[in-house]
Amino acid sequence: MLLLTTCTVVTPYDNSYYGPPSVKAFMMFNAVFTLLVLAYLALTPRYFPRFFYQIAALALEAITMIFWFAGSIALAAGWAVPRCGANTYCGSINAAVAFGFIIWALFTFLVIVDAREFLRSRSRPTTTKPYVSA
Repeated sequence: MLLLTTCTVVTPYDNSYYGPPSVKAFMMFNAVFTLLVLAYLALTPRYFPRFFYQIAALALEAITMIFWFAGSIALAAGWAVPRCGANTYCGSINAAVAFGFIIWALFTFLVIVDAREFLRSRSRPTTTKPYVSA
């Protein structure tokens, strides 16, 4: 949904010599980057468990969380308007800001949950000691 909203925001700049403003292009990058991160998080543990690392997954989630926060703040500060009326372009920008903050909140939750799990798994021993009878 956000990818479509961001495409709507970036599309008017297709024929422009300078291209879209960097904030809008960054939000488009966030949407594509998030799809790649989610593909890694969903597919790698199931189909390629040898290539899945919990610390890498946590780092990717944290980076994605920071990207969404930065992009949403920048877009809200520079482009969003509280009253758009019937202007669909302005409404698309406001929707992109709202979806950006929702995705940021979801990734913040994921980072907290996965960080707790990572810290718990680090404190547990991975190997069991053999039982020695006396």
